Amino acid sequence: MTSVPDIKVSAERAQARERLPFIVPLLALGVFLMCTTEYIVAGLLEEMSGDYGVSLSQAGLLITAFAVGMIVGAPVMAILTLRLPRRATLVLALLVFAAGHALAALTSSFTIALLARLITAFATGTFWSVASVVATVAAGSAASTRALGIMLSGVGLAAVAGVPLGSFVGQQVGWRGAFWSLAVLATIAAAVIGWFAPSDEHREPPSARAELRALRTARTWLLVAVTALVTGAYMAAFSYISPLLTERTGVPSQAVPLVLVVFGVGSLIGTNLGGRFGDGQPLRSLLASATAVVVVLVLLMLLARFSVATIVLVGLLGVAGMSVPPVATGLAVRYAPSAPTLAAALAVASFNSGIALSSWIAGIALNSGLTTIGPALVGVVMAALGILPLALLTRRRAV
Repeated sequence: MTSVPDIKVSAERAQARERLPFIVPLLALGVFLMCTTEYIVAGLLEEMSGDYGVSLSQAGLLITAFAVGMIVGAPVMAILTLRLPRRATLVLALLVFAAGHALAALTSSFTIALLARLITAFATGTFWSVASVVATVAAGSAASTRALGIMLSGVGLAAVAGVPLGSFVGQQVGWRGAFWSLAVLATIAAAVIGWFAPSDEHREPPSARAELRALRTARTWLLVAVTALVTGAYMAAFSYISPLLTERTGVPSQAVPLVLVVFGVGSLIGTNLGGRFGDGQPLRSLLASATAVVVVLVLLMLLARFSVATIVLVGLLGVAGMSVPPVATGLAVRYAPSAPTLAAALAVASFNSGIALSSWIAGIALNSGLTTIGPALVGVVMAALGILPLALLTRRRAV
């Protein structure tokens, strides 16, 4: 005779296999726009530096400002928008995102452009955090990580389509035209997501103090360490993949964007794999991702002189590395169920902190005697360090 718990488990598994709510892929489009703006500036930097009349290194502050805005803005804005309905917050974030691009496109002042990038980053952190909660709530607990995997497919989609398309538009109509395009698309996305996002106006207003209290757990901060270290590990290598490809592998510079598309395809696969397996065994999925990052980076260091092997490994790096965000975000929300938005914001800040730290250290390694394999070695060390707090989480049987 079938017991009630068995029936409940079967029902949850059936729900997890069902088609996800339409809002989930819509949120992926929002993530796509926001990751496109994060990546596209690197390709337009030379044109922007000339237009603003600053050096290339100064123009690089536009990238730094965005990273800092994401690290600081995600948790800060999660608290400031806590009492707003989530649907309204998503729409507002997209409209502010659009306004930030319009401001950068209109101004001739580099200082104002930096401010615009900060505003854009704050909006991006806000959208990402709230969208993570909306996706998990809409999908239900049995499919929450799968929903995050679909939503974060926007990251890989940005690498595959958004960045090349944005660079093409920038070449045709200038970088300001590319920014105007993003502003228009974000405005359209705000209208569409506002229409389809579920209403939560009647939920009980959360308390900022209660949300902050919910994060005072050891497992939450162990997860932050794992997320920052493993994310930083694969991004240490990816941030400086271009000199590795051209100087060590011998890939022509004009072919580098095609290799980056391979990474983007791997990222699309990775986010969906992480989402698929993360619901049932999140800690094992994270351990598998961290271990895979180490293996891929070691092989990259050993086989970097072979072009086919290197290109395949770049794709596998995308698979291994980008399987982390949906699982880590899902765990963060699970560890702090009474503070889901702030927990998701903390995950966003963790990703970006790892990227900022690893790119700095990897840059030093690149300029050392290690040369082009230095960033990959930094990644190996960071991923190995990330396995330590992950082992503590597993021993505590946090999940």
